[in-house]
Amino acid sequence: MRSVGAGRWRRVASQVGRSVTVWAVSTLTMLVLAGILPDFRLQSPDGDSATDIAMTAAVGAGAFGLLSALVWPLLVRLLLLVPALVLGLLVFFLNGGLLLLAIDVNPAGRGGVAPETAVVVAAVMSAVASATGGALAVRDDDAYRRRLYRLADRRRRSGPPCPADPGTVFLQLDGVGHDVLLDAVDRGAMPTVARWLGRDGSSATHRLAQWRTDWSSQTGASQLGILHGSNHDVPAFRWYEKDSGEVMVCNRPTSAAELQYRAVRRTGDGGLLSLDGASRGNLFGGGADEQALVLSIATRRRSRETRSRSGYFAYFSDPANAVRTAMSFVAEVCREVGQSTRARVHKVRPRVSRGGLYPFVRAFATVVERDVVVAAVMGDMLAGRTAVYADLVAYDEVAHHSGPVGRDAAKVLGRLDRSLALIENVAEHAPRPYRIVLLSDHGQSPGETFRARYGLTLADLVRAGCGLPVPRSARRTRSGA
Repeated sequence: MRSVGAGRWRRVASQVGRSVTVWAVSTLTMLVLAGILPDFRLQSPDGDSATDIAMTAAVGAGAFGLLSALVWPLLVRLLLLVPALVLGLLVFFLNGGLLLLAIDVNPAGRGGVAPETAVVVAAVMSAVASATGGALAVRDDDAYRRRLYRLADRRRRSGPPCPADPGTVFLQLDGVGHDVLLDAVDRGAMPTVARWLGRDGSSATHRLAQWRTDWSSQTGASQLGILHGSNHDVPAFRWYEKDSGEVMVCNRPTSAAELQYRAVRRTGDGGLLSLDGASRGNLFGGGADEQALVLSIATRRRSRETRSRSGYFAYFSDPANAVRTAMSFVAEVCREVGQSTRARVHKVRPRVSRGGLYPFVRAFATVVERDVVVAAVMGDMLAGRTAVYADLVAYDEVAHHSGPVGRDAAKVLGRLDRSLALIENVAEHAPRPYRIVLLSDHGQSPGETFRARYGLTLADLVRAGCGLPVPRSARRTRSGA
């Protein structure tokens, strides 16, 4: 009993020590930023002593940390009403608002910061605090392990007893073909998958099986068949239905809801995840009770059960997660701009348009969606759910624009492999054993678009064949007659 109590006090002392260290580093960061940025000051206009300035920084850093811990979760709940694509950008401005409030509540009345500078200061301080806390946790032998155990214990106490039989986690690497995966493993880009397959010299825990899609080789048909047992009458990613006079598009919420309804009606079964399942980041729900970032429920009336963006709250309620993901979002936008510029300079073919909003769409798919879905899967495993199905769309989004075997897509696979390693680590602390199934819904082949190949759109070709007017540029092509 004495050793248990002593261990508890050591953990408390360790946590207090880490908190004080993070506070001290945040205070030092605020002092440095005040010395660098002209619109950020920690003293009154008449000047203060070094001690007063240090105390102002300490109070400001402490207030910012407390506001981030107490107010941030409430802000994130409000952010659930905001479109997901702009969420990463709002993180910076809201974090800056918290810093402005932290400076204003300083009882000494010293200091001030311009609103635009507050955004920068808040982002830097959150990043430094997150990095410091992470470094201290690494130095603490079992800090990460204890945190996972606490989460698992909390979920077990709040829910029914967890079964002892294994659960299953299905991780879909969207658009990754068999040969693409093997090539990435052999090049050392995916060490986690290489270890699972025994290609690093260790004992294999998984076996690799190749399969072929039907004629409709795309996510909508494949995932509908996997989750709901039928992809009847899904001929393509989009098609025109004469009966209703509507264009069905697999990644449109109304179409996804209709396709799911048809599959359930045809099979008479709720889906793969009907028994204590969770659906994360998918087009369809699979009959799961817990759904987040699922397209087929995006148009339903919002409730606790059907809120498609509810997975964001669990992740972004931690301000460190919010800032880290937001900074990665901006970095990914810059990465895409650089990569697309390089492709144009080197005249890489085939090449598609990568301008407009695409850099932001890519950043959402490769950063925000990945981070939120992985965090949700970890929470599901710690909660002991029976079946979890999650779609990681990062590779598919990049491969469609950069090519399935290019350097840009290969780097995305490396980052996804690190996510797989994190999920595998969490499985060791889950209240039940888990089988991890890695699968893909389809592959990809490199090829030019119709317009790039023939100089006119398919619509122009049809119009020309019908004798209808076409643009002058289309008439000059060899296919425009």
